[in-house]
Parts: sequence; structure tokens; C-alpha cells
Amino acid sequence: MAAQNLAMRLYPETLRTLAYTSISVAYAGIGSALANPSRILYIVNTTDVLLTYSFDGVNDHFVIPSQAFVILDVSSNMSLPGGSMTIAQGQRIYVKGAPSLGSTYMSTFYGQGVTA
Repeated sequence: MAAQNLAMRLYPETLRTLAYTSISVAYAGIGSALANPSRILYIVNTTDVLLTYSFDGVNDHFVIPSQAFVILDVSSNMSLPGGSMTIAQGQRIYVKGAPSLGSTYMSTFYGQGVTA
């Protein structure tokens, strides 16, 4: 009998971080590109200023105020034919601003089928 996909487990990738000393008015990547399609993206801004984030390193896509965070949960409560929505494998997140202390952190979580 062939193995059946019974469930989906959530796994984290390694935490990515960028210290204030590496954040400037030009976009900088936060760590490496996503190794897996992301179901949940959690980004924290512990700097002293509002930071601007981008999915392409050129255009502004969203901001996170100082000492705040955003959770992009693109797959909760969703079922699509053929699978669920994800943030693409290989995607990189970029940040810009002019902080004088702190860091920005990014955590990503991906789903993997569990077979029996």
C-alpha cells in the first residue's frame, strides 16, 4: 500500500537578523532567501525607528513601527484546490531605515506533509 499524506507539520527555518549597524536608507537583505515556501513569516523591529520592508529590494511594501512586529500568516483558515498559499521559496525580505540601536529579526515557518 502506498504511503498516505495524513497531516501537515510546521517547521521553522533558522532565525535571520540584521543589526542596526547594517540597516541604512538603502535596502539590505535580512539574512538569506527562504529555503522553503513560507506559511508564516514573523518580523520584529526592536530598533528605535519605524522601518520599511520590501519583497523586491526596490519598492516599499510595508512598515513596522519601533518595538513592534508583524505576522504574515498566509495559510491559516485557508484551503485552495491543489494546496495552500505560501510565500515563495527563494524569496528574500529587505529592510531600510536609519536606526541608532536595536535589530530586526525574521522567523519563517514552512509546512511539510507527514505520511503513514
